[in-house]
Amino acid sequence: MNDKERKPWVTASDVAARAGVSRSAVSRAFSPTASIAPQTRERVMVAARALGYQVNLIARDMITQRSSMIGVVTAGFENPFRARLLSDLMTALGQRALTPLVTNAEDPRQVRQSLEQLLSYRIAGLVMTSASPPLSVAQQYLEHRIPVVMINREANLPGADIVVSDNAAGAVHAAQRLVRAGARRLAFVGPRSASYSAQSRATAFEHAIGRGDAFDATLAHVLDTPSDTHASGVEAARHLFANGKRPDGVFCSSDLLALGVIDVARSEFGLRVPDDVRVIGFDDIPAAEYDAYRLTTLRQDTRGLAQAAVELLADRMQTFDGPSRTRIVPVTQVVRASCA
Repeated sequence: MNDKERKPWVTASDVAARAGVSRSAVSRAFSPTASIAPQTRERVMVAARALGYQVNLIARDMITQRSSMIGVVTAGFENPFRARLLSDLMTALGQRALTPLVTNAEDPRQVRQSLEQLLSYRIAGLVMTSASPPLSVAQQYLEHRIPVVMINREANLPGADIVVSDNAAGAVHAAQRLVRAGARRLAFVGPRSASYSAQSRATAFEHAIGRGDAFDATLAHVLDTPSDTHASGVEAARHLFANGKRPDGVFCSSDLLALGVIDVARSEFGLRVPDDVRVIGFDDIPAAEYDAYRLTTLRQDTRGLAQAAVELLADRMQTFDGPSRTRIVPVTQVVRASCA
């Protein structure tokens, strides 16, 4: 299609003419907080739908001097948990008429350019997820008085807000369930050196065993993996089960790790799950309920995480100054066959 054939964009003036209202009335109709009579808003919406009108967000932001665009910095799109969290975050932002601009922080070589691009869009806020870049990035945005909310990340940044899953409660539940299922030699598997979530889960798991929450069980192994992937779970399992004192209960900081552990336990060591080794994960990704795994896990409430993050962000957009706040979102035990 050449320029002469391209269909022209419908403008606010076109909508105003069809609805029989002023152009400013069209602008107010598409602003959730603007004052406008309900019947007038409805006339504008009917006309807009009939014409196929789409709001020019960039132009609107330039006029109002208030941006509706929110930067979302994330990585690990192939991880089912992170994909679910990102989807719920998009929904929560959309419910507040905020437009997400998603940046992939997977490649360190592209991160700086991507973040500078977000600044050039004059974003109104920034959400950083668990797999995002260093905290120095958040500090840069705060210096521009751009609100920052971090999900499943630890930070000591004045003015930055944090939303986390209740990792401690989840880890304690895991320890207690493993022991109730008959496990006594327990192991933890996860990237505790590289991940705030894995570190907090490992610490709580160790404390639960040490203070007797897990009765007479002992923590036989703590494996610090390079990542929370299935491949890391495979390598961890080879190390665990080749040991003479193999564990009979394994708590993994992610479901992907747990699936890798189960695969190796069965295929390479001939172990039965849960008869010989009980396994618990964290996240509740779709594969966790497959018949091949039936993984007991701790489900993270991605919708709750997303909604809490957007609520904190919206508050900061109204009033930037104030102490940092933390919201802890409960996790839910999902009991399946791997540790019933």
